[in-house]
Amino acid sequence: MTSSARRTVILAAIALSLALFACADTHKGEPAAPAGSAPGAKATAGAPASGPPAAQVSGTGAETGQAEPQVQASGNSRLTEDERNTIEVVRKTRNSVVYVTNLQYVQDFFYRSDQPVPQGSGSGFVWDDQGHIVTNFHVIAEGAKFTVSFPNQKQVEAKLVGRDQSKDIAVLELRERVAGLAPVVVGTSRDLQVGQKVIAIGNPFGFDHTVTSGIVSALGRSMLGAGDVTIRDMIQTDASINPGNSGGPLLNSSGELIGMNTMIASPSGASSGVGFAIPVDTIRKVVPQLIQFGKVIRPDIGGVQFVRDEVAQRAGIAGAVILEVSKGTSAYDQGLRGLYRDNYGRLLIRDVVTGIDAMKIKSYDDLFAALDGYKIGDTVTLTVAREGQARQVRIQLVGND
Repeated sequence: MTSSARRTVILAAIALSLALFACADTHKGEPAAPAGSAPGAKATAGAPASGPPAAQVSGTGAETGQAEPQVQASGNSRLTEDERNTIEVVRKTRNSVVYVTNLQYVQDFFYRSDQPVPQGSGSGFVWDDQGHIVTNFHVIAEGAKFTVSFPNQKQVEAKLVGRDQSKDIAVLELRERVAGLAPVVVGTSRDLQVGQKVIAIGNPFGFDHTVTSGIVSALGRSMLGAGDVTIRDMIQTDASINPGNSGGPLLNSSGELIGMNTMIASPSGASSGVGFAIPVDTIRKVVPQLIQFGKVIRPDIGGVQFVRDEVAQRAGIAGAVILEVSKGTSAYDQGLRGLYRDNYGRLLIRDVVTGIDAMKIKSYDDLFAALDGYKIGDTVTLTVAREGQARQVRIQLVGND
């Protein structure tokens, strides 16, 4: 064999060896196919290789190379009806809830100028398309300037229109026109039931647009408000209400306003506890007057001032103790009189209101709440005690100044 022929044979042998080695390596890799690849030759006869896999009794998707079951990968199908309802209420009211900042002017170090400094913050909600924002009185108390922030981070300066300290309600008005305002849908608190679902939206601890949910825990609660007068018929809820939630809306499952989140009762002093909201029926009475008059015009006896309840209680007096009666008023003409000094300079009590019509009055707080149920122009019968003797006095109610 010539040298040329030998080289040809050697090259052919080498080529054949390389081909056999490549085939052997290919067959070795088949059992280690990557997870998730098509089963290929293991597909059931008659079923297309790209079709859905046969049902497996055991083994995870990672083990079999199949995708996870569709029931785990779905979205809204995993939500309960209650969850879907909450999501829908939040979606509908997203642009109705705002962040309110209370600013005060403070002089700088060199006393050359006043600088606005945040005094506090809270929540509020859009009342109408005229730019009126409803919040708690204690959110804006002592503020000189106010800003309202919307969910899209737009900030607008606002002015104070009116406030009712006794009900802890205040109304702001945006200083510029804002397109796309979404007034909250006003419901009623008259037919609320203990146990029904409620949703609270606000800005606790500065975290904007925070949502909590719960139930109406109790109705008809009485709590001392910011004006040192008891706010009655409040809604108690277990929906979390924290600092910053004040002034935000409490909504029912239809997304209607049923109350305004106002305060927390927490014996431990913690920031969370039992929440209370002012009922919307009270808000509906107060807010239109604040917008129109800047204050609430309530039925009043007229020209009569009363001793603070804590003073009367320390003296052991049950009733609304009259401090002073202005001359020329109907109350003065009917013989009502306030405190006086005797010959020794001692301050003595004369008249104490202990009833109005059929209602017993144990304090001025009781009288204030009772008058709220009348209209200006109504005539009432007061039960008045003086030196242990009771008499009846008829008075026509007038508007308070």
